[in-house]
Amino acid sequence: MATGGTDIQPASGSLGVLLPGLGAVSTTFIAGVLLVRRGLGTPIGSLTQLGTIRLGKRTDNRAPAVRDFVPLAELGDLQFCAWDIFPDNAYESARRAGVVEPELLEQIRDELEAITPHRGVFDSRFIRNLDGKHRKSGKSKRELSEQVIADIEGFRDASGVTRMVMVWCGSTEAFQNPSAVHQSMEAFEAGLDADDPDISPSMIYAYAALKLGIPFANGAPNLTVDVPAMVELANRNSVPICGKDFKTGQTLMKTIIAPGLKARLLGLDGWFSTNILGNRDGEVLDDPDSFKTKEESKLSVLDVILRADLNPELYKDYVHKVSIHYYPPRGDNKEGWDNIDVKGWLGYPMQIKVNFLCRDSILAAPLVLDLALLLDLAQRSNMRGIQEWLSFYFKSPQTAPGLYPEHDLFIQLMKLKNTLRHLRGEDLITHLGLEYYD
Repeated sequence: MATGGTDIQPASGSLGVLLPGLGAVSTTFIAGVLLVRRGLGTPIGSLTQLGTIRLGKRTDNRAPAVRDFVPLAELGDLQFCAWDIFPDNAYESARRAGVVEPELLEQIRDELEAITPHRGVFDSRFIRNLDGKHRKSGKSKRELSEQVIADIEGFRDASGVTRMVMVWCGSTEAFQNPSAVHQSMEAFEAGLDADDPDISPSMIYAYAALKLGIPFANGAPNLTVDVPAMVELANRNSVPICGKDFKTGQTLMKTIIAPGLKARLLGLDGWFSTNILGNRDGEVLDDPDSFKTKEESKLSVLDVILRADLNPELYKDYVHKVSIHYYPPRGDNKEGWDNIDVKGWLGYPMQIKVNFLCRDSILAAPLVLDLALLLDLAQRSNMRGIQEWLSFYFKSPQTAPGLYPEHDLFIQLMKLKNTLRHLRGEDLITHLGLEYYD
C-alpha cells in the first residue's frame, strides 16, 4: 500500500541552468525552451513535459502528466548561464551550429543574444582539436575554480535565481583513469593548489558547483564526478549528481534493440556500428584520446544488457565494434549504421540493419531539460550523491562503487517512474497483475 511520501520543497522562484559549453547542444536546448515558452514549438522527447505516469491499478485509470504529478520548475522560470572557449553569444553559436532553423532563431534573437558565455576553463591536454582563445587564466587550478565560483555567484546575484543546477554540455575530454588526486576531496583540493595535471576542466566546473551546493549532471563520457573525491563532496554538501554521456543516437538504439533480443533469447554473433558527423563534437572525437573516452562509454552497453555470464551459449563470443568518423559536410546531422548478426533456432543466422539519420542536438536537448528539472526536484527532495534513477538519460550510468549499471532502457524508465511514485507516496508498479484475476 502507498505510504507517506517525501517532503518536497516547493519550486518557488526561478531556476538557473548552468551550462559549461555553449555549442550545438546548449543552444538547441536554450532555443527550444524559449520557443516552447512562446508557443512556437513542442518539447518532443521530454519526459517531464510530455510524459505520463500510471498510478495504482490499470482499472483505476489514473495517468497524470509527470509535470502535474511532481512539483517541477516551470519553463518560464528557467534562466541560463554558460561558459565557452569561443566568445559567440547564444544566437551566434546557434546559427553556426545550424540545428534550429534560422527563421525560428530570428523570433527569439534578442533573448539569445543576451546570453553571452563566460570565459571557459581549457586545457589542451584534454581537448586537442579545439583552440578557442576565450579562456580563463590563473596561477593554479584552484584559482580557475575560484573564478568559476565567482561567475556562478555573479549570475545568481544579477539574475535573482533562487536555485541552480549545472549540466555539462561541453566536449568529450581525453580518456583518463582515476589517479591519486581523485581518491579523496583532501587530495583533490591539494591537487588544485598544486595544479595537478590529472584534474580536467570538467572537474573544475563540477567542483565549483558542488562546493556551492549545486546539483551536477555530466552529459559527456568524461570522468568528471565519477571519482571518490566528487562523490564525497556531493554527499558532504547534500548535492545530487549523475552521469555520464547523454544517451542519444546509436546507443539509444542499442538500449532499445538489445533488450528485445535478450527477451526473446536470440543469440548475437556480432554488432558493428559506425557513425559520421560533422559538428564540433565530431571534430573533438577525431582525436584518438577523446574517441577512446567515447568508445569506452559505447562499448559497455551490450555487455551489461546481454550478460554473457548468464547465457554463454547466446552471447559469449560476440564481436562488438564501434567507429566514429568526422565528416564536416554532415554538420549536426549524424548518421549511424548498425549491422547486427543474430542467430535463432538451431543457430540459424539472421541479420538486422539499422540506418539512423538523426540530429544529436535535437535528441540531446530534451535530455538537458529533463535532467535540469529532475535534479532540481532531487535537491528539493533532500536526495544527495549518485542519482542512479536518472540512468535513463545516460550511455554509461554512474552507480555506487562495485555495482554494475543498468543499461536496459525499459528497466531504467521503470526505475525512474517508480522513484517519482516513491517520492509522492504512491504504490510502486511491479506489473505482476495477479490482483486482476483473484
